[in-house]
Amino acid sequence: MNGSVPTGNRSSTVLGRRLGSELLRLRDAAGKTQQQAADVLNATNSKIVKMERGWVPMRDVDIRALCELYGLDEPKALARMLNLARLDRERRKAKGWWQHAPQAGAIAEYIAMEDVASQVRTWQQAFIPGLFQTPEYTRAVVVSEGLWADPDEIEGVVDVRMKRQDRLSGPDPLQVYAVIWEAALRQQIGGPEVMRTQLQHLLDVAQLPNVRIQVLPFHAGGHACMAGAFNIISFAEAQAVDVVHVDSIAATVWIESESESTTYGSFFDRTARLSLAPKDSLRLIESISEGMR
Repeated sequence: MNGSVPTGNRSSTVLGRRLGSELLRLRDAAGKTQQQAADVLNATNSKIVKMERGWVPMRDVDIRALCELYGLDEPKALARMLNLARLDRERRKAKGWWQHAPQAGAIAEYIAMEDVASQVRTWQQAFIPGLFQTPEYTRAVVVSEGLWADPDEIEGVVDVRMKRQDRLSGPDPLQVYAVIWEAALRQQIGGPEVMRTQLQHLLDVAQLPNVRIQVLPFHAGGHACMAGAFNIISFAEAQAVDVVHVDSIAATVWIESESESTTYGSFFDRTARLSLAPKDSLRLIESISEGMR
C-alpha cells in the first residue's frame, strides 16, 4: 500500500492529512469557523474542507494566511508546515528522490514522512532497523523475502535504504530511539559474517548523539509490544500529533488519530522500561557479535 486514501476523484496523502490535521487543530484552538477561514482565502468552505482533509496540495500563501488568522506566531512551526506542504506537493508530482526509485515501492510514503520528521521511535522484533542496516544485511533480507528476483532490482532496494540513512547526519539530523528485541540480534540473516559486520555497525551508529538503542532481552518475558513492530514518527512543531506506521506482509497501516498514537507511544515507553539501559544494551550487542561463528 502507498498510504494514499482515495476519496471520490481526490486522493489524500499521509503528508496532506498530517498538514490538514494541523490546520484543523489550529483553527479549533483559535475558535475560528470554516467560513472565517474561507473568507481570508477569498474561497469557499469546500476548499477549507479539502485542505483540512488533505485532499488537495496546499499553496504557501494560503498556509501563511490561515496561520496568521489562527494566531500562530512560532516561525519554526510555520516553517515546518510549509516544508510539509512542499514535500506533499513534490510527492504528488513525484519529485521526491524516493519517487524516482521504483524499488521504494510501498515505503515511499514512509520515506516522505521520515524526511520531514524530527524523531522516530522504532520497535523491531525481527530485523535491525532500516536506518541502521549495512548493505550486506539489507541485501540478505531482500533476497530472503523473495519479492525481488532481478539483481538490479535488489540493488535498487539496497540503494534506497542506504539513501534513507542520510537523515542520521547533517545540520538537522533525525533523532532515532530504537528498541530491538534480542532475537533480531541473534538471527543470522546472511550468515555469521554478515551479522558480525551488522552488529559492529550497530555499535558504531549508537555512538551518534542523535541515536539511542536499547535491547529488550529474552529474560524480560511478556511485554506491551508483543503484537508486532511499528514506527512512531514525531514532528518538531508544538503539540503536533505523532503518526504511527505499521508495516505487515500484505499491508501498510497509518495510525493518525491522537488517542491511538498516544497508545502506541505508551506501549513503546513501557517496553523501553523493560529493556536494558543503553550501555548494557551495547555490551550485549558486542557479546553476541563476538559469539557469532
